Amino acid sequence: MKLLLALLLTFQTPKILIHPSITTHTHEITAIIILDKPHTDREIQELIKPYKDVKLRRIFHEALNGFSVKGSAKTLAKLGSSQKQIINVSPVITYQAETEESVEMIGGEEVRSLFDRKNQRLTGKGIKVGVIDTGVDYTHPDLERNYAGGRDLVDNDRDPMETLALGKATIHGTHVAGIIAANGKIKGVAPEAKIVAYRALGPGGGGTTEQVLAAIDQAIRDKVDIVNLSLGNDINGPDMPISLALNRAVDRGIVAVAASGNSGPGVWSVGSPGTASKAISVGASTPTLETPYLLIERSREQFQIEPMEGSASWALDRSADMADGGIGRPDELKHVDGKIALIKRGILTFSEKAENAQKAGAKAVLIYNNVSGGRFMGNLDTQLTIPVGALAKGDGVILQREINKQSASARVLVSEERDQLADFSSRGPVTGTWEIKPDIVAPGVAINSTIPGGYLSLQGTSMAAPHVAGACALIKQAHPDWTPEQIKAALMNTAKPLAKSPTAGRTASIHGQTERPPVYYRTFEQGAGRIQVDEAIKATTLVSPSSIRFGKFTEQSDIHKAYLHVENTSSRTQRYTFNIPPQVDGLKWRLPLWFTLKPKQTKDITVELTVDPQVFKGKIHDGYLKLEAGAATIRIPYLYVLEEPNYPRVMGFDFTNGDKLGQYRYEVYLPGGAEEFGIALFNPEDYRFVGFLDTITNVKKGLIRRDIPEEQIPQDGTYLIKVFAKKANQEDFIERMITIEKTQE
Repeated sequence: MKLLLALLLTFQTPKILIHPSITTHTHEITAIIILDKPHTDREIQELIKPYKDVKLRRIFHEALNGFSVKGSAKTLAKLGSSQKQIINVSPVITYQAETEESVEMIGGEEVRSLFDRKNQRLTGKGIKVGVIDTGVDYTHPDLERNYAGGRDLVDNDRDPMETLALGKATIHGTHVAGIIAANGKIKGVAPEAKIVAYRALGPGGGGTTEQVLAAIDQAIRDKVDIVNLSLGNDINGPDMPISLALNRAVDRGIVAVAASGNSGPGVWSVGSPGTASKAISVGASTPTLETPYLLIERSREQFQIEPMEGSASWALDRSADMADGGIGRPDELKHVDGKIALIKRGILTFSEKAENAQKAGAKAVLIYNNVSGGRFMGNLDTQLTIPVGALAKGDGVILQREINKQSASARVLVSEERDQLADFSSRGPVTGTWEIKPDIVAPGVAINSTIPGGYLSLQGTSMAAPHVAGACALIKQAHPDWTPEQIKAALMNTAKPLAKSPTAGRTASIHGQTERPPVYYRTFEQGAGRIQVDEAIKATTLVSPSSIRFGKFTEQSDIHKAYLHVENTSSRTQRYTFNIPPQVDGLKWRLPLWFTLKPKQTKDITVELTVDPQVFKGKIHDGYLKLEAGAATIRIPYLYVLEEPNYPRVMGFDFTNGDKLGQYRYEVYLPGGAEEFGIALFNPEDYRFVGFLDTITNVKKGLIRRDIPEEQIPQDGTYLIKVFAKKANQEDFIERMITIEKTQE
């Protein structure tokens, strides 16, 4: 499940920022109004009083300085432009939730032998964790003892129970809560932490920005210690309302944890609120997994399979023929008995495809993507007795050709892998700010946890984030006086950087060859690495900020400085020394000489990077600064951008019906704006160009949200569209299929 947010705020200096396209709307919309400073309820009422068709909905005092209203887009645009205290008007959109070895893997078992200042075991006791999600089944036997109340921001009452209505039931929030604090048949990371539930997503997992903001607002008022948002999007923008609200929560002393998103493995795929600067953004790593690879006989090619949760093991004992299963309808599966069915994604759910194939006698099911990109993650609704897995679109096309040429026979090889970055985990960096996100990673694959009525294994960064929220509860219990920044530093300073090779450390020497170090994932893929909560609790030095962004090169300056705060939290004097980074042509470091800190002493230091753009060849340079702190080594991720990098010029396209039959509108996000933007229509059968749905030139960065004029809407039918944007000689596009129905029979 995935969050669908399409807003961008630029909030550096007080100024009016209204998306130009908001004025094209004539229908009523709900919007978030951001104010330049706190206002009383009465002042807000007076502010909107002259605008007769504007209705006040909610006032936010904690999460944001602002309020939400409903009214015509034209009036809201007028409100925003005529009132100097309003610095932003952002339309509210709808979104969805992202969707016991892992606890041991992050050091959760070792923590049980540690004690807090009251000589109590570290279990999260006394710590309140707010779960902003689909609600929580507080009657679940593994959660009922930990439930500490909450709020329903969908129905506006005090009963944050999951939606249980048939066909619209939700399970996500209960699964997240179980990872944090289950205390029964299964144990969460912090089994005695208190769960405060905020139901911001309603039936089917749907909700709005307004409801999530209201939940954050309430969590701040309730003075929770930690808040978890396992929701995200594929819009890589740093300053959306929820991101700003999370930053505000951190300023109020709350540790904010957010999933980075499930849009990997490409870079620039991290989504808000995982882009919030002060929050802990979490990517997903793997526990020990058996990774299957499909090998076509008489071929050297191997295709990695992404097993779907809820299916049987891929340890097939013998080769099997492959058969084309279409998109998985029963009439397309008549020839799959005893074979591996290759099925295209789309139309039917994963479970429907797999169940149809199982009934037809298939030995296994492979579902390949219907859009470009890597493999995708998937969860089945019910447990099946045959293996089901996902493939990338390109791999599926190759296998389809093999089937068409002749009877393709394949076998499955299974490799055991651990501590790998999950393919689906979103990567950074953040557009505009060039910040490293995610900050850290945690297990997010094959995670068993609570759901209403039982237990289920799911995967996603939604499952990784609550591991971190639970870890924060343990750290907070051990160090109740630590700030959110210190807790974030403890987790990042002690994280384990993950290598792409299956085993950590150096590879063995083979035939006298020189040993080679492992190839690590980039900093903007994994942040500081995978959390080790037992090490974080015992940290004797804290360095913040815990990652460095040197920003982007400008002609005005080739010297970049970063300022670090080093704190000795131990009871002993410690010596500190920076290791000299590897030599890179065109880059020169200036690092502090060695220094010592007495117990509880702090020191502010400056790290300097000088760049010669005539010599340095890379567009992006990243790595880890290593600080030897007593017996420990602290790795501080850093990132530097030389020139406008190749981030996607177009993101987050959504095409929907308008308010009346035959009306349509679209939303699209341009992270850097565009010199040229358009939506081109093609006949999907022969790719013949039909026309343009819309074209714009010199578009500012942010969200475009427009109604399509009636004269530009083509005749009824299904079309392939290419949404393109061009800037700085780079053009990107998104392909989608859309259906136009202006008339009804």
